[in-house]
Amino acid sequence: MKILVINGPNLNMLGIREPGVYGKETYKDLCRKIEDHAKKLGIDVEIYQSNHEGDLVDKIQEAYGDANGIVINPAAYTHTSVAILDAVKSVSIPTVEVHISKVEEREDFRQVSYIRKACVATVTGKGTDGYLMAMNILFEGGADK
Repeated sequence: MKILVINGPNLNMLGIREPGVYGKETYKDLCRKIEDHAKKLGIDVEIYQSNHEGDLVDKIQEAYGDANGIVINPAAYTHTSVAILDAVKSVSIPTVEVHISKVEEREDFRQVSYIRKACVATVTGKGTDGYLMAMNILFEGGADK
């Protein structure tokens, strides 16, 4: 099994950007945590981050025929990107949406998630452990849906 983990804009700034909201772990810490969890599960993982919407769409499309599941934190594109929604729908790869913060308790504009319509599950407010939970969902059968 192979899971692609995609991170959207500003996630490369973890540990620096609003640590009161997103925590003090760095992006490097997050990547290490994901890789360690993949080893425990005995699966392959690829981690990708971009601040550019088109690059995220390209990466989703490249996953077709290669990945069994996608964990995605589209960050700000969650609330704005029909293009990312359409990319996930077009590849039909089971996808779990993840957010470090509890978006449902934040600003009104964060209540809209376009990508959720194409996801088998959503994990919010669990910090970076939410990525591990999302991987577990896919590993335990979410990727078969």
